[in-house]
Amino acid sequence: MSVANTGFPLLTATAALPAVGAIATAAVPAVRRTAAKWLALLVSLATLVLAAAVLIRFDPDGARYQLTESHAWISDFGVRYELGVDGIGAAMMALTALLVPFVIGAGWHDADPAAGEERPHSRWRPTQGFFALILAVEAMVLVSFAATDVFLFYVFFEAMLIPMYFLIGGFGDRAHAAGEEEGAKQRSYAAVKFLLYNLAGGLVMLAAVIGLFVVSSDSLGEGTFSLPELLRARASGDLTMSATTERLLFGGFFLAFAIKAPLWPLHTWLPNAMGEATAPVAVLITAVVDKVGTFAMLRFCLGLFPNASDWATPVVLGLALVSVLYGALLAVGQRDIKRLVAYASISHFGFIILGVFAMTSQGQGGATLYMVFHGISTAALMLVAGFLISRRGSRLIADYGGVQKVAPVLAGTFLVGGLATLSLPGLAPFVSEFLVLVGTFSRYPVAGIIATAGIILAALYVLVLYQRTMTGPVRKPEIEGMPDLRVREVAVVAPLVALLIFLGVFPKPLTEIVNPAVEHTLSDVRKKDPKPQHPVADRTTWFDYKPAGHGGGDHE
Repeated sequence: MSVANTGFPLLTATAALPAVGAIATAAVPAVRRTAAKWLALLVSLATLVLAAAVLIRFDPDGARYQLTESHAWISDFGVRYELGVDGIGAAMMALTALLVPFVIGAGWHDADPAAGEERPHSRWRPTQGFFALILAVEAMVLVSFAATDVFLFYVFFEAMLIPMYFLIGGFGDRAHAAGEEEGAKQRSYAAVKFLLYNLAGGLVMLAAVIGLFVVSSDSLGEGTFSLPELLRARASGDLTMSATTERLLFGGFFLAFAIKAPLWPLHTWLPNAMGEATAPVAVLITAVVDKVGTFAMLRFCLGLFPNASDWATPVVLGLALVSVLYGALLAVGQRDIKRLVAYASISHFGFIILGVFAMTSQGQGGATLYMVFHGISTAALMLVAGFLISRRGSRLIADYGGVQKVAPVLAGTFLVGGLATLSLPGLAPFVSEFLVLVGTFSRYPVAGIIATAGIILAALYVLVLYQRTMTGPVRKPEIEGMPDLRVREVAVVAPLVALLIFLGVFPKPLTEIVNPAVEHTLSDVRKKDPKPQHPVADRTTWFDYKPAGHGGGDHE
């Protein structure tokens, strides 16, 4: 397994820039709130440029891990500062860097003092801290997507919980029906629940990380956390472990990732966190931070523990199917707009995990595309929902109606975000969901058939939401004078809508980057695509997706 190296530390620079920007933003004087906002936005845009450079420099025909960096860190324990990206990691870094400028733009006024708060002895939300925390989360997520040292990944996987805790608990949604005092209590509850759930999973993972080091020390003579070395040793047979040990280690890693994802029944923190956070922070949670969990399943669970992954597949597929249907059913019955999007995301994460463990090129390729496209579509829908809520001051669906008559641009962008969420053909999520279902059906037809019910339920909760909030007569006096999207808000939403349409019609540039990484992952688990019972002359689809999966023998 060769590793390509580069002279300039591009991956470090990409992650370090928002980290430095976070410190600089936090240091801006309190009276210069606007300057802090612009600084954070400029840093996020510069980070996007670097992430784009990572994507451009990545060679799909090159080595598995590229742009690599490796430096001694804690030598006595075999820990190194080691970075490298495959196609999946490069795509996820690009998604993260893409969404953060929109998060900052949408949350431009979310941390400003409310009317009457800015008195000499009053307390108000520290604007500088809000944007500094967003940049800190971005930096930690970027390192997580690039880390090829298991211990380094673990450190940042856990560290990102701290700024997220303060973003949820300290900068919550002001549109709370129960009032500010009760809202503060619920925000605190949501933040603590988020932290405890993820810390619990992280502690179990830490035990598994230590166990992996011990196993590697016993097999190789010297313990290592280097993922490329561990994968090379697994492939050659030098790294061996008993079935029980491998299953225990797999369980430790998978539990932490399933909580982060989140997968049913470990999902309950997400509706609370997204409901109580501001809309931009909710996007940061579900479109960026949660993706680390599903990404890590592909990179670590399948790569390091192939036999245990194969052993656990029936259970994981069952849990994923429950997530698909459970999340969609609860979304149908929601009265709160933001909680509806949260439960819809649980359903979508079920699809992603279904594709990962379908063990087919279409399934895993679709799951990777789903991570990217779900991030864009959820950002579009949630940010427009945030603009809507900030105007009305309520998250309840019943408090709306007839919005399209007074704010047609807002209603139109809300519709596009909703249609992308239900995977309408022509919009980006359709491509990924289609691939997940095809890949699942080709190996597990019953699971594929059951999962299609999620599509029907998605159409139900999205269209009912749009009908109740946007169509019909204006039923509330607060709606009559509602302004349409402003220039800043259009600038936030329009590029996301354009991306949903462009990638829905032409996803090939992304599939070409992702396919080789999917091929390597299938090779790790020694799987290949099931042979069709009725071969056809041309298997190329309309968007020219080329199946990967040319690994070794199938363990079915």
